[in-house]
Amino acid sequence: MRERIIGKRVNRIEDIPLLTGIAKFLDDIQLPDTLYAAFVRSPLAHATIKSINSDEAEATVGVKAVYTLADLLPSLTDERLPLGFPPGDLPENITPFVLAKNEVAYVGEAVAVVIAECRSIAEDGVSAITVEYDSLPVVADCNEALNSDTPPARRGRESNVLIEFEQNYGDCDAAFASAPHVFAETITQHRGCACPLEGRGVLANFSAAEGILTVWSSTQMAHEIRSFLVQMLGCDETQLRVVTPVVGGGFGGKFTLYPEEVVIATAAKILGQPVKWIEDRHEQFLSMGQERDQIWNVEVAVDDDARLLGVTGTLIHDQGAYTLQGINLPYNASTAVPGPYQLPNYRLNVMVVETNKVPTLPVRGAGYPEGTFVMERLLDRVARELAMDRAEVRRRNLVQAKMMPYRTLLKTRSGTNVTYDSGDFPKCLELTLSNADYSSFRVRQSEARHKGRHLGIGIGIGMKGTGRGPFESATVRIGRSGRVSVYTGAAAMGQGIETGLAQICAEQFDLPTGEVRVVCGDTATIAMGLGGFASR
Repeated sequence: MRERIIGKRVNRIEDIPLLTGIAKFLDDIQLPDTLYAAFVRSPLAHATIKSINSDEAEATVGVKAVYTLADLLPSLTDERLPLGFPPGDLPENITPFVLAKNEVAYVGEAVAVVIAECRSIAEDGVSAITVEYDSLPVVADCNEALNSDTPPARRGRESNVLIEFEQNYGDCDAAFASAPHVFAETITQHRGCACPLEGRGVLANFSAAEGILTVWSSTQMAHEIRSFLVQMLGCDETQLRVVTPVVGGGFGGKFTLYPEEVVIATAAKILGQPVKWIEDRHEQFLSMGQERDQIWNVEVAVDDDARLLGVTGTLIHDQGAYTLQGINLPYNASTAVPGPYQLPNYRLNVMVVETNKVPTLPVRGAGYPEGTFVMERLLDRVARELAMDRAEVRRRNLVQAKMMPYRTLLKTRSGTNVTYDSGDFPKCLELTLSNADYSSFRVRQSEARHKGRHLGIGIGIGMKGTGRGPFESATVRIGRSGRVSVYTGAAAMGQGIETGLAQICAEQFDLPTGEVRVVCGDTATIAMGLGGFASR
């Protein structure tokens, strides 16, 4: 009988390369004759581009090329990026341009690229380029974006509303009309950044002899990047290989195709030399996809015992200047509100609006923390108004263990009902309260206050679907040496996926975990993969 390995403590197989410094991140990959790229980025939130003068930059010693969108278009099938996770009912022409065409719509939007012998010369070239802009009105606030007299965030758009949809079940009108207590809250959730230790980066090399373009990208989704690049470059999958080296964190910010990947891949093909771009921290704050900016105007109805009768309201979600990945972020937020609670009636109108800001992405929780935060704030409000303990309010509203599996009336994006398959939420709450010594907190708080220390305590309970499909692929191969290797489309970015897959494989083959080799995120080793996202 094989020894159980899954569930046991094992040494992570990723750690030695990381701790000894031999792990190869993107910028550790050095190819002969590599050229380096730097981008000209818009200093204005909204403007037309009147002219771009690159004569001085092109004359700079060490500069190999300066490209604008017009220079790259002959090598591309489209001037805009493909839309990730398209829901099917969004307007056309909402994705970013490969490089800005005749308008910039946020500070940091890439306008041109300079390719040079080293990064410092490329940056000198950027400084030598003169772009003449003509400023346009700026939409900076997602609430103001809805006003009828607010100009569009991009020319050609009739409205700043990208899409409007509703989550609705039960009868909120009846529930609120008869409710003993109704409380309203306005909740603003500001923007944030993924901010991984390693920024984005791309290295591309075209082998004319083989007709193969190899792209190394610090991405969470190698196969998706390949699919998009195949589409943009008009080539076959066999002509394009995408590799993810060790990735220094992603958090959703690397879960999409960016203009830089298309530009660097195209430039390498045109120049016939390797081209590398490494994002610095300044660029990361200006151009990596960000999370949220949301305004919630919501009401909660409860009975005299603080039991939920309904929640209703509106969510205004700031999409930024362009759409990279559909509307999964605001959709997830709108479905996360009920959480682990019995909520019989729910209606939320969601307006996704465009502004002159960096595009938003499903960063750090993909919308679920936002919806959870709203419900938890409403329950705290109920506790204050009814002079009840916050834990008791939650205790009275949690889905009970005996109700599992609990089928909600919410719909997933695929149209099926959201179902909680298992769990004992009340027990989880009690364990947490016990471990936090919640019952004696007020005494400890008072004692600390007399000593000049201010203590607080909060309660928050959230729900998030994990291990979501449809699948991740893996291929196991036993070489003639007898060594076992696992090849997967998943991306290794600090979450221990290599150790996890090695444990699964080692248990099946009755091997020590350390004898299983795991290769992640290389499209040349496995035909299909989805990458690392959504807690999967």
